[in-house]
Amino acid sequence: MRALRKTHDGPGLELCEIPEPKPGFGEVKIKVLRTGLCGTDLHLLNWDDWARTQFTPPMTTGHEFYGEIVEFGPGVPQGEGRDELRVGQRVSVEGHIVCGRCRNCRSGRRQMCLRTRGIGVNRDGAFADYVVVPSTNVWVQPPEIDPDLGALFDPFGNAVHTCQQVDMAGMDVLITGAGPIGVMATAIARHSGARHIVVTDLNDQRLQMARDAGASETVNISQTRLWDVMHDLGMYEGFEVGLEMSGAPAAVSMMIDHCNHGGTMALLGLPKNDFAVDWSKVITHMLTIKGVYGREMFETWYRAAFMLQTSEKIRDAVRGVVTHRFAAEDWQEAFDTAASGKAGKVLISWE
Repeated sequence: MRALRKTHDGPGLELCEIPEPKPGFGEVKIKVLRTGLCGTDLHLLNWDDWARTQFTPPMTTGHEFYGEIVEFGPGVPQGEGRDELRVGQRVSVEGHIVCGRCRNCRSGRRQMCLRTRGIGVNRDGAFADYVVVPSTNVWVQPPEIDPDLGALFDPFGNAVHTCQQVDMAGMDVLITGAGPIGVMATAIARHSGARHIVVTDLNDQRLQMARDAGASETVNISQTRLWDVMHDLGMYEGFEVGLEMSGAPAAVSMMIDHCNHGGTMALLGLPKNDFAVDWSKVITHMLTIKGVYGREMFETWYRAAFMLQTSEKIRDAVRGVVTHRFAAEDWQEAFDTAASGKAGKVLISWE
C-alpha cells in the first residue's frame, strides 16, 4: 500500500510502498478515504525541535482522517446494535490513545491522560491507504457527515471543545485568529445564538472565510482598531466571551483589554514562546481564563456530530474552511500549500 512516511531523522517525507497493516487485539483496520493536514504534520516534515523529541522514524504520519472499516482484530465487539462496529461503516478517529490507568483516565477525564500517545506521532498514522487503530478510538459517523467533513472532525472537535467552555447564546464573542479552527468556531458561535461575533486576523482571505461562516464583523488589526468596530456595533462594555485561536501574544493581550469585566477567555492557540501577561488587569477585571487542548473524550464528539446533524447551514459553513484538495501523489504540493499561509484547510484524497 501507499504510505507517506518519515524514513529517517531530518527534514522531508517519502511516499513509500509498504505492506498493509494487520489489526491486533482490540484493533480495527480502516481504509483511508480522506486526510487533513495540520500544523503537527508541518512540524514533522520540517523536523523541528518539537518533532525530534516526539517522533521516532521510520513511521507513517497523519492523524486527521475519515475512512471505512474493513477488518477487525480479535477481541473487538461487533454486532447490529446502535453502538456496535461493523465492516463497511464510515468513521473518523480520535487521534489520542490513552493509557486507561492514570487518575485522569479512571476519573473519566481521558483527554487529560498523563501518558497519551498520538496516532501519526507515536505510532503509524493515516497518511496511507490503510491504518490500524484501537477500536475504542473509532467514531462512527452519521450519514450527514461526508468524507470532507469527516476528515475535519479532529480540528472541528477542537473548535467545539473551545466553544464548550462557555454559554455563548446572546453573548458578544471575540475570536482572535481566523485559521480553520477559528473559522469553525465562528460557525459554532453563530449556530449557538451569539449576538455579535467579531473575528480578528492579519490575513484578509481568512477574514473573508470568517465572514462567510457567520462573523458579524471582521478586523484586520494591522489596519483597523478593534475599539472602532465595537463602537460601530454599539458595544461599549467589552466582550463576554473570548476565544483565542492564534497563539499570538498580542492577541491574548488584546483580548484581555477588550473583554468585559467578568468575561471568560478560552485559549486554544499555542504560543511559540513565553510572554508577559497583565495579571493585574486579569485579577481586577475578574476574568476567567481556560486552557483548552484537543477534545473532551468523548463528549465533544457527541456534541460535534449532533450539531452537524441539526443544520445543513453549519455543515456548509464548516466545510467552507476547505480551500484545497489534492491526490495522495501530490502530497508535496499539498504540504507547500498548507505552509504558504494563504490556504484554509488542505485535504488529501486516498481514494
